[in-house]
Amino acid sequence: MRALVQRVSSSAVIVDGKTVGAISQGLLILLGVHEDDTGDDARWLARKCARLRIFSDEAGHMNHALSDIDGEALVVPQFTLYGDAVSSGNRPSFSAAASPDKAEELYEQFVNALGTHLSRPVATGVFGAMMQVELVNDGPVTLVMDRGGGA
Repeated sequence: MRALVQRVSSSAVIVDGKTVGAISQGLLILLGVHEDDTGDDARWLARKCARLRIFSDEAGHMNHALSDIDGEALVVPQFTLYGDAVSSGNRPSFSAAASPDKAEELYEQFVNALGTHLSRPVATGVFGAMMQVELVNDGPVTLVMDRGGGA
């Protein structure tokens, strides 16, 4: 499982011209599911994202986690995180990404697990939809986190 985590001042997901998920200060998490990932990977990575200390304290150091700042989270499914654009040619291969059914199940498990660590509901994109993602990256701070089959 792979998460591209961005510290944001705001973020939103739009599907067919309608905002389906939006947050203010917090984390935008683009989530890719590998074909070998499990529920254990989803729960571990959700806990890790929730506890990630990338928000500034009073001294300006990254010492606070999402819950410390009462921040929000927006999780967007993104199978292209497992795109291989290096091995051959110029067209990416997505053969390492989980099948849609498995990916959706593990995406939901990740979202639910993340929600258990936060005091606010987790905003989401729409699985399988064409989405436009808007964000204001704060810092910018962007991290790639891997766990499980695709790590």
